[in-house]
Amino acid sequence: MSDYQETLYDGYGQRFRMDKLLHEVRTEHQHLVIFENARMGRVMALDGVIQTTEADEFIYHEMLTHVPLVAHGAARRVLIIGGGDGGMLREVCKHPDVERITMVEIDGTVVEMCKTYLPGHSQGAFEDPRLDLVIDDGMRFVANTAERFDVIISDSTDPIGPGEVLFSENFYQACRRCLNDGGILVTQNGTPFMQLAEVQTTAGRMNGLFADWHFYQAAVPTYIGGAMTFAWGSTDAAYRRLPLDVLRQRFASSGIATRYYNPEVHQGAFALPQYVLQAVNKTGND
Repeated sequence: MSDYQETLYDGYGQRFRMDKLLHEVRTEHQHLVIFENARMGRVMALDGVIQTTEADEFIYHEMLTHVPLVAHGAARRVLIIGGGDGGMLREVCKHPDVERITMVEIDGTVVEMCKTYLPGHSQGAFEDPRLDLVIDDGMRFVANTAERFDVIISDSTDPIGPGEVLFSENFYQACRRCLNDGGILVTQNGTPFMQLAEVQTTAGRMNGLFADWHFYQAAVPTYIGGAMTFAWGSTDAAYRRLPLDVLRQRFASSGIATRYYNPEVHQGAFALPQYVLQAVNKTGND
């Protein structure tokens, strides 16, 4: 029995007991490990960084999916960038009004390994007829596609390795180009206590690109360093300020069952700690 030591931060980290190694492979793009842990269930790591665990993945996937989709209220075409484990796809598929889901994942091996070893993440969502799965670089796809989307969800790794380009200025600009009028972009943005500079960088890139941009948070135990931050960009400021009764009505009529997300959490998630607001305000947001 061995331990898995995460390497994301220098001098600070977390350790998982590896009760059973299920799979290890060096793909074309990254080093992938899937193992079992008594507390967190099956765990996937890429290039030394924990990506997802069975125990708490629902928090991350629900918050990065239902917040933009419920806020939009009429999304028909959704683009997922990354998300090879299928968790984001599973949650998007719960929205009956979504007509087409395009998912662009750079590493086809991740998709196949997660179908095999983390089937609870996708729960058959890869078989959904609305899905168009594209194995390609997310940056290249948004730079070149002629398609337009109502909601874009960037479920990337941290800004090291293959995921680095998904935090670039060009990436945000390309996503903005691919959005329909009234579209919403959300992206994984790390834990601000440990990655505050990344929040500031993203704020600088969203500012001037979106009429309304902000961040929202959720506490996901697997992502050490406190609450996880998600970036939010939209062409319509009304989406972020929807009254609670509207969110409740939309959520109830969707019929979606969740374990973390609810309209109250949705609304409260946009309230940010002062140190995060101060960092963001340096880039000129309200």
